[in-house]
Amino acid sequence: MMTSPVRKWGVLIALSLLFGTGMDLLGIPAGLLLGPMLAGIICGARGFALSIPQIPFHIAQSTIGVLVAASISPDVFARLAEAWPIYLGVVLLILMASAALGLMLSHWNVLPGTTAIWGSWPGAATAMTLMAEAFGADVRLVAFMQYLRVILVALAASLLAGLWSEGGGTAVMQTIWFPPLDLPALALTAAVILGGSWLGQVMRVPAGQMLVPMVIGIVINFMEPGQFQLPEWYLALAYAVLGWRIGLAFSLKVLTHAWKALPKILGAILALMMFSGGLAALLHFWLGIDPVTAYLATSPGGMDSVAIIAASSNVDLPLVMALQTLRFLIVLIFGPPLARFAARRSGKMGQDRPAGPS
Repeated sequence: MMTSPVRKWGVLIALSLLFGTGMDLLGIPAGLLLGPMLAGIICGARGFALSIPQIPFHIAQSTIGVLVAASISPDVFARLAEAWPIYLGVVLLILMASAALGLMLSHWNVLPGTTAIWGSWPGAATAMTLMAEAFGADVRLVAFMQYLRVILVALAASLLAGLWSEGGGTAVMQTIWFPPLDLPALALTAAVILGGSWLGQVMRVPAGQMLVPMVIGIVINFMEPGQFQLPEWYLALAYAVLGWRIGLAFSLKVLTHAWKALPKILGAILALMMFSGGLAALLHFWLGIDPVTAYLATSPGGMDSVAIIAASSNVDLPLVMALQTLRFLIVLIFGPPLARFAARRSGKMGQDRPAGPS
């Protein structure tokens, strides 16, 4: 049996390079995220017991925040303002559908009250998991449901982006892994990533390591666009860290523990994905938004994985992340009271953690 942590990390890295490079060569969007994620799932299920240290994970989150900020200009808010009732209505409909599915899972005794609610909420999976723990939910089941949905949404979005790009004749852009370095831009980027990550932790904002650098970056980008530099080799490392963080959470214990609830959990996830897809179709026909952008904007996946897929696809990234961020902020406001309501209704506040090995 493999016991050396060095050998375990070697296997994880080798599998990540194999899957990630293969997906990237096949032109699969976000292959550099999905490959390490798949490698992490395999290693987690094999009991490697590896974990990503907090600092690299926070820096990777902050990197995605800056990546998104670099693409957001004042124009996107003007466009959102033109159809804000529709965009807000779409976000609220997705959240209502998520809450309804969570309450149904609780009512059917598939999952306890708060666990069902936090597992159903779309948004940043890690933030939802951390917030769930504060409300007495079973973190293992919340993580299982959140990360399973992230993977399914990421696969669906990647396939859709690849098929649409091929069908539309979109040119494949050549990746420049080591561009000429712009030292002032590189220094500013590093300062926002590191400073924003630290500030997000100090402020104790859920997903603050992503949101705080994003806000700082947006302000800077509003004042003078084009001030950030994120080389592709560095982004690949950040993608790998996020993919490992998601994949390694799928230990054999978590998978076994959730096996009995899997069919109904999977059904709820697919129902939410189809509902979001229907809303994306309406955005396409009502507002002329291309299908991939509309799907990513409405998809119930994690903000970080959606950002990576959007950044590696020919889509409107600012619009995608504007709707994703709006939805996440609404979840932060209404998630806790709805979780309390579900817990009171099921009479299981403080008893969500099921019996069995922890």
